[in-house]
Order: sequence, then structure tokens, then C-alpha cells
Amino acid sequence: MSVTDKILALLGAFSQEERALTLTELSQRTGLSLPTVHRRAAELVAWGALERGRDRRYTVGLRLWEVAALAPRGHGIRDVALPFLQGLYDVTKQQHIHLSVRDHMDVVILERLSAPNAPQAVSRAGGRFGTFATGAGLVLLAHAPSEVREEYLSKPLVPYTEETVTDPGRLRSMLAAVRRNGYSNSDRMMATDVHCVGAPIYGPDGTVEAAVSICFRAGTQSVHALAPSVRTAARRITQALRAEPEKATTRPDAKRLVQ
Repeated sequence: MSVTDKILALLGAFSQEERALTLTELSQRTGLSLPTVHRRAAELVAWGALERGRDRRYTVGLRLWEVAALAPRGHGIRDVALPFLQGLYDVTKQQHIHLSVRDHMDVVILERLSAPNAPQAVSRAGGRFGTFATGAGLVLLAHAPSEVREEYLSKPLVPYTEETVTDPGRLRSMLAAVRRNGYSNSDRMMATDVHCVGAPIYGPDGTVEAAVSICFRAGTQSVHALAPSVRTAARRITQALRAEPEKATTRPDAKRLVQ
């Protein structure tokens, strides 16, 4: 294993559930010897990628957040989209608004806006899902390269609820409908009480770069009533992404744009 592999293994050992780890835990999670972990962790602390607390546990350092903020598929899209996400939230008053991108076979959440009374969500900004059963996920899979779709459909699909579509043929029909209609409809596919609607965001090259979606309690809203607002928000974000950088930062009131 190269030095780079060891460094990446250490950083990859942290998760949403385990945000602080001891040297021993890092060794166990990575399979690296304790002396190696001690040496590499010290280097990461010196650079700022890790921080060491008074309890001698290590956490991800602020320097990594600074570097991650430079990623154009992360904060670049988020910065442009955020006013329109806020506008969509203000207009629809839905429980969760998501901005997501596809990273090969995963869905990565770039931003989430949630109502104060919204139920606890499994998603979070920076979260990663190995499923396309969500509203945003269906959009991203529908517009992914054909080889990505076939790779996903060739594997056994996990049913999260009784409504999760796992039949490849039926899922292909759903994805075709997403491309045809311009929005997705995930009805209780990820959770028994959650309904999501998503729409594609296109980049300057005309390919789908991200997806915006809203999630609400199943049975409380009409998909046909919400889909136009979601599609409008996605279209406005697309226009902003295609605009010149200085113009993309001087947008009109986003709330009006999604009405």
C-alpha cells in the first residue's frame, strides 16, 4: 500500500456515525499498524486534515473543508443553486429540499433545507447513498450514461419498502418516464411515509449535472401540483449555471422565479 493509499484510508475511516476516532480505532478500521497510523496521523494533523482533541481522539480537520469548498461539483453548484432552493422552499413549504449530484454509482447530497417540524431525515449535506430510489436519485439515474444505468440495473436492488421498485424492466420504464416528463416521482420508495419529486439541472455542456428534489409526507400533497415548481427551480438553476460567473451572483429574487 502506497503512502497515498494509507492517507486516504485514514481519512476514509471517519463516517457520520464515527466522527471521532482513537489511534487504535483508526488502526482497526484501516488495517494499518499502530506505528504507521501514529506517524501518518501526525502528518495529517500538522497539515490540518485531522485535528487531535484533548481526549486524544482524532476528527476531520477544517483544512479539508477549505479544500472541499473548491470543488466545482460541490460548493460551486451549491452557491449558484442555494437562492433558488430557498425560493422553492418558501413557495412550497415542503419538509425537505435537496440538491444532489451523482458520483458514479452513488448519490451525494450537496445541500438540504428542512422545515422546523420536518421528521428526522436520513439524508444530510455531504451524505452519500448507494441507491437511486429517491426523487433526486431517479433523475440522476435516468440521465446517467447508459453503461451506468445498466451496471446499476444488473445488480440485485435493495427494497427499502414494499413500494421500492426493484424489477429492472419496470425501473427502466420509470426512468424513461422521468426523461419524458421532466421530473421524477418516488412514492414511498425509500420510506413508508415519504414522497419525493425531483427535476434535472443541466450544466453548460447540456448534460445533467445535478438534481433538485422536494420530499413530503406521503398523501399530503399532489405531485402534479408540486412538479411545476420543482421543474422551474431546476430550470432557473440551469440558467444560472450557464450564465457568466459575475451574472450568476446577481440574480433577481429567487422566490418569484419558482412561482
